[in-house]
Amino acid sequence: MSSDGSCLTEEHFIVKLAVLSDIHSNAFALQAVLDDISYREVDHVINLGDILYGPIAPFKTYLLLQQHPCVTISGNQDRQIWQASPEDIEANATMAFIHKDLGEEPLEWMMQLPSELQLTDDIYLCHGIPGDDLIYLLEDVSDGRPVLRSQEEILKLIKGNTSSLILCGHTHIPRTVQLETGQLVVNPGSVGLPAYRDDEPCLHSMENYSPHASYAIIEQKKKRWNVEHIRVDYDYATAARLSTQRERGDWAHYLTTGRAL
Repeated sequence: MSSDGSCLTEEHFIVKLAVLSDIHSNAFALQAVLDDISYREVDHVINLGDILYGPIAPFKTYLLLQQHPCVTISGNQDRQIWQASPEDIEANATMAFIHKDLGEEPLEWMMQLPSELQLTDDIYLCHGIPGDDLIYLLEDVSDGRPVLRSQEEILKLIKGNTSSLILCGHTHIPRTVQLETGQLVVNPGSVGLPAYRDDEPCLHSMENYSPHASYAIIEQKKKRWNVEHIRVDYDYATAARLSTQRERGDWAHYLTTGRAL
């Protein structure tokens, strides 16, 4: 399947997947992850969105993904890039840098990405939850820290989707959850941003406690899913230095420590 989101037929889909999410313009982390994937003989690479937003290397990230085609959906911050008004861009120095660095072609590419995708009968992709890229599927952050939701909450949020494998991103927290229905929900974590602090839907912090890039390998064997969460070291110091140069010391801290401020 190409990056335009067109579906593969079930008979041609050999299920060993490398699953990425939340690259956030970190071309250095992405290159390290792609290098690691190259040794693992996967059949398809899946990208769950939040690709180019960040103060690191948006255009370089875009070029890397064009050189390594994958099944790609958009995330909330991809949408926010191409929806940004002139006023939004002027008010946000990071957004202004992103638009200047990218130019038109990557914006057009992001605009045509699907927001979610039923890849096969067994595999469903979303960034947040079905129909909403802003809601965390697996974590409740109402207390300021991520707490795993109950099975009842997760089942309600997947809105009747019956896929045996549901892939989501958005939280940056690697996690695998099996539901009482037998369905497996996997978040591969973040390739490019191991921690952050946000005030939506309430003030909260997400932390992985190391600077490593995260992704997952998922393989179907005899109708069962095997999941391996992988952490990859990379040149995070350079990513942090570029963030600092663009007046994002908060990102530099996230990138070098895996901890929120």
